[in-house]
Amino acid sequence: MIEPREQRIALPQLTLAAQVWGDETLPPLLALHGWLDNAGSHALLAPLLAMRFRVIALDLPGHGHSDHLPAGAHYHYVDYVRTVLAAVDALALERYSLLGHSLGAGIASLVAAATPSRIERLWLIEGLEPLGDDGTRTLQRFREALAPQNTRKPLRLFRNIDQAVAARSIASGLRGDLARPIVMRGLAEVDGGWRWRSDPRLTQPSATRLAESQVHALLQGIASPAALLLAQPSTPYLPAPWMQARVDCVARIAVSRMDGGHHLHLEHPAAVATWIKAAHEPAR
Repeated sequence: MIEPREQRIALPQLTLAAQVWGDETLPPLLALHGWLDNAGSHALLAPLLAMRFRVIALDLPGHGHSDHLPAGAHYHYVDYVRTVLAAVDALALERYSLLGHSLGAGIASLVAAATPSRIERLWLIEGLEPLGDDGTRTLQRFREALAPQNTRKPLRLFRNIDQAVAARSIASGLRGDLARPIVMRGLAEVDGGWRWRSDPRLTQPSATRLAESQVHALLQGIASPAALLLAQPSTPYLPAPWMQARVDCVARIAVSRMDGGHHLHLEHPAAVATWIKAAHEPAR
């Protein structure tokens, strides 16, 4: 299997880490992972795409080997979008394609809406824009997010990597061998064992979400050809009617479904690679 190259991307506010597969001369494909994942999420898929793309898998802020946000800062969707756009500029990617999973798919959707002229193609796995707000839990979510948070609680200490893999597998429902690439990149060795590298603040609730009407308006700004891959049966927080209403807002989108769970690109990397390659053609 092709091994990735490590890359550091220095931005004014923080430094990001990335793993890169494929020759520098190939068309760039920026890959964005899901919440509490990291670039290791693409470890099985990216090598299958490396003959056609230069795959740049970012560690988002607070994840993997990227810097955490400074004290007092919080993780918001719009700030993720700003950071990705800053990384794209630092990498001098004038025009590129985007691949996103879950949280990364939501960020990729917003990046595509913000800068439509720079996006060649958009591939989304289990996500289309961020989770929205129908108003039923707005006040409760706002109060919970602004309540005092205990961010000083020590992170769990694992005796060894296998114990961390087992914990991640239980939490995500992902088979241990498939969770291992994410876990390996997400651990830091400390005295007495291993701890997660990810910023504990990532688990804090968001004070606000976009209204679903705002999400629909942003989706209408996606101009590039797009492809969305959904798991079947549907992931509980991505119900089919809700997702279809979003799909209807995107002018040029093809929807496919695949048997499996939320991490389709880890469960079925060859099939997902085929899905991406089948749709790879110059934008019209």
